[in-house]
Parts: sequence; structure tokens; C-alpha cells
Amino acid sequence: MAQLIDYKGVEIHQADQIVLSNVNLTVDQGEMIYMLGKVGSGKSSLMKTFYGALPIVDGEARVLDYDMRTISRRKLPYLRRRLGIIFQDYKLLTDRSVEENLLFVLRATGWKDKKLMREHVQEVLEQVGMETKAYKKPYELSGGEQQRVVIARALLNSPEIILADEPTGNLDAETGQEIIELLYSISKAGITVLISTHNRLWPELYPGKKWVFTEGVINSVDE
Repeated sequence: MAQLIDYKGVEIHQADQIVLSNVNLTVDQGEMIYMLGKVGSGKSSLMKTFYGALPIVDGEARVLDYDMRTISRRKLPYLRRRLGIIFQDYKLLTDRSVEENLLFVLRATGWKDKKLMREHVQEVLEQVGMETKAYKKPYELSGGEQQRVVIARALLNSPEIILADEPTGNLDAETGQEIIELLYSISKAGITVLISTHNRLWPELYPGKKWVFTEGVINSVDE
């Protein structure tokens, strides 16, 4: 299997503080990985380094063949098109329908053919069980439905890696489990999924690799 992320001896800072030190990890194609730890333990900071929102201070770091120590601003959009990013707070455009939200992303990433764009939007909405809600505005949807739209948005450009930062943080337990189950099914289809969470139940229900964040280090990596 292809190796998509490779970190060796990485140190990560927020402002002037060390958040994580001596990070050594690899991520392969199709893996389901849980990043487990309390709020402030460095999960989000590590995730931000994967898409270049936070710089690598020390060590060796490669994501999808890009050297994250030296990647230029010009190349960052090309890296990010190969990633799907899922935020806890959705970040949907509230004045546009579900379909218009997704079309906006396709236009921004270079799609031109309107017929193909609408067909593709319908395809990804079907993948997440939201094909009948394309005309709705985000505020007309439940939290779980909005998160399904966010997952659809993340799938639009056929990403190699999906990064989900506390995707169930704003959801009740039952809806949260449905979202994790959906992400698990996506990983089984061959897309690597990394989930930041403090919920230790999910890896028991939907098995994957676990990274445990404690006191500035990732202190265990296990299957």
C-alpha cells in the first residue's frame, strides 16, 4: 500500500510554545486512524500541519510527496485539493442551498462543465445519504445532516486523505455514531480517514489505528 504521510522527529509549535515533540508516524492508503486526546492535547495542531496551516519547526515531514518543511504557498492549493477537510463547525455558506455550496467548491477548483458539475454533486450527495436535500439551505438541516453535507464537500475532488477534526463534537451520541459509521465506510472504500476525537468508544465500534495524545507527545500508536 502507498505511504501517504511520513513524519520523523517532528516538532510542532503554536506561537512560541511546543505543542508536540518527537512525532514519528506513518499513514498508509485506506487506513482509519483515530487521534485520541483531551482538548488542547495537540490533535488539531497536528492535523493543521498536514494541510500546511501550521508550519513544521523541526524534523522530516512528508504529506502526499510534498515536503512540509519547504512547501511553498504556491503549491499549497495543489496539496489541499488532494485532501478532504471536515470541520466541527461545518463552515457551510448559509445563504446558499446544499447544491450551491458544493457547486461553489467545484468552481473554485477549476470545474467548468455545468452539467457534469451537477451530476457530480448528486453523486456525492447520494454517497452520504443526502440526495433528496440538495435544495435545502444549511439552516433547514439538522446538525447530522449538515455534517453529511460537509463530508460530501470533502469528497468532491476524490481526495486521497480525509481529515475530520472532531466531526461529532456538536452532535448527539446516536447521530455522532452514524457519522463515524459513514467515515468508516469511506475508509473501507480505500480513502484514508484521520479522525480527531476525545471519544474512545468509536475505535471499539469501528476499528482502526489509535494515536493517543498525552502531555505533548503521541505516546502510543497501535492497531
